[in-house]
Amino acid sequence: MQHLISAISGAAVRWQDFPGEGDPVFFIHGLGCAASYEYPRIIADPAWRGRSAVLVDLPGSGYSDRPVEYTYAIRQQAAVVREVIDAAGCERCSLYGHSMGGSIAIEVATALGDRLVALAVSEPNFYPGGGFFSRQIAAGPEAEFVREGYAALVEKEHSPWRGSLQATAPYALWRATNSLIEGTSPDWMTQFLALQCRKTLIVGAQTLPDPDAEFVAGEGIGVEIVADAGHSMSWENPAALAAVLGAFFR
Repeated sequence: MQHLISAISGAAVRWQDFPGEGDPVFFIHGLGCAASYEYPRIIADPAWRGRSAVLVDLPGSGYSDRPVEYTYAIRQQAAVVREVIDAAGCERCSLYGHSMGGSIAIEVATALGDRLVALAVSEPNFYPGGGFFSRQIAAGPEAEFVREGYAALVEKEHSPWRGSLQATAPYALWRATNSLIEGTSPDWMTQFLALQCRKTLIVGAQTLPDPDAEFVAGEGIGVEIVADAGHSMSWENPAALAAVLGAFFR
């Protein structure tokens, strides 16, 4: 596992570098998740076709450090990913981001410009306001969530998400959630539409009908569907997600 001391977060950020063919694809995980937890199964799948991949654990999650004096805002997390890309010595790369990681990936893509080859995002936060889990997490103040809410959230969670959730700092979870709810200007949909790279939106079949997918398709951007999966597609149907990503990044 590789690491750097991030100038943005003031702490160690760690990632797994899997050598392979082509420009590397950087994987950016969602809220309460970790790339090291979710994506080894994807890149081990034959459908991935042995492409180079970098699995980044964002500050506060997975194997990366959990600095207390850090905002965990989406824009800051995007800047950390750019640090990792530079540290890896990549002149050109592609990005995959899921959920919150999709929003981060859009920010990274906007900053990378011509260095970006392709971008795939699966059910990202395109607009402020957050989702169902985000609104639950942000319902009260940070201190209350850290003291009581985090343990209650973990206790009632029985999906594979619980594994990586337990490895996420509660204050990191709360601050990232509030950044998603606050949003940015221009919003992530506007940024996504403006990107000139090859790009696609990935949606779980169980999420449909999805207004974001309909809107993006109407703008002439490809939309890929992961069968037999909803939002948590990396563990609900990893083989199908690997097939979609392998075909797109091929």
